Amino acid sequence: MKLKSILHSVAIAGMLGSAALAAHAQETIKVGVVAAFSGPFADYGKQMEGGIKAYMKEHGDKVAGKKVELILKDTTGAAPEIAKRAAQELVVRDKVDFLAGFGLTPEALAVAPIAEQARKPMIVMNAATSVITAKSNYITRVSMTLAQVSAPMASWALKNGIKRVVTLVSDFGPGIDAETMFKTTFIGGGGQVMETIRVPLKSPEFSPFIQRIKDARPEAVFVFVPAGEQGIAFMKSYRERGLAQAGIKVIATGDLTDDYVLPAMGDATLGAITSYHYSTAHNSPENKAFLKSFAAANPNGGRPNAMAVAGYDGMHLIYEVSKKLNGKIDGDKAMALVKGMKINSPRGPIAIDPQTRDVIQTVYIRKVEKVDNQLYNVEFDKIENVKDPGK
Repeated sequence: MKLKSILHSVAIAGMLGSAALAAHAQETIKVGVVAAFSGPFADYGKQMEGGIKAYMKEHGDKVAGKKVELILKDTTGAAPEIAKRAAQELVVRDKVDFLAGFGLTPEALAVAPIAEQARKPMIVMNAATSVITAKSNYITRVSMTLAQVSAPMASWALKNGIKRVVTLVSDFGPGIDAETMFKTTFIGGGGQVMETIRVPLKSPEFSPFIQRIKDARPEAVFVFVPAGEQGIAFMKSYRERGLAQAGIKVIATGDLTDDYVLPAMGDATLGAITSYHYSTAHNSPENKAFLKSFAAANPNGGRPNAMAVAGYDGMHLIYEVSKKLNGKIDGDKAMALVKGMKINSPRGPIAIDPQTRDVIQTVYIRKVEKVDNQLYNVEFDKIENVKDPGK
């Protein structure tokens, strides 16, 4: 009898524990954030997390009467297997309502089948290869694609008398997208691509590539490298090897002069022309509110960049969907709401393309200048309502 009584008590305790977990799940909306928070791409995860926290600082940590719970999973870098395992844990064990983050293309592609199978909305906050949203019906992207920001750079260059270029890109999906779209647009408009250079994704030594560019004598070099240390290394070699003195301009996607690292890059970046969807210097009420919220939520976060804005806008999308579903998250209903959604972002107005689930936005042409003795990407031209041309 005693043993029977003990077993009965254990069973009741288990039932109560399960009930408590179920009740907790019903009272929360869980967002699993998969990104690099350590390793060479740690700033990617930190910026996205910073943007998420900024939105929650501004709008509270409850939506539709439920508390929003963040669960962070560190991939440590471009590690698709770790990202896949983390997403599986988030779906099966943590029972998240949304998957989010994804700083790098290999990680996003690895998780796409999990989102599809589990019918979990997956919000990409950086990874920029065009094909990503085609890999699952449950993926949307609030950042950009490399094709989306590369074509405008080619058009601007042609319009401003640049006819001969060399391209230099990192040898992985986004870099190849950037190279392909730049070349297609530039050659299609009458320009000449004299040489195409692809550099290793991890720790390239730029000096030999810079010499090849100098020997080719183009009017400009078009560059895409991931935001961070590689941009610093490229610009240092560009100056040291005398490309600026040789009259070879730098035109690039905004990754090269990323807002977060720009203050550390120094005057070597002055005059660099880039095309991108966000600048810290963007002048709008929405951006001023974002910068204030980001600073309050991340006292030691430094200057926010486009990944932080994508984190902020991704959380905006999650809140809007949650409100409209009254906190009862269903993957199919959520994705139906996402299609065509419009947001007044810190970068300007954005919308989600109903067909591709990719972002439609303004692409700005910017020049690195000093403002109050600080380096900024100053916008001076723009192309509105740009869709991803890579689809």
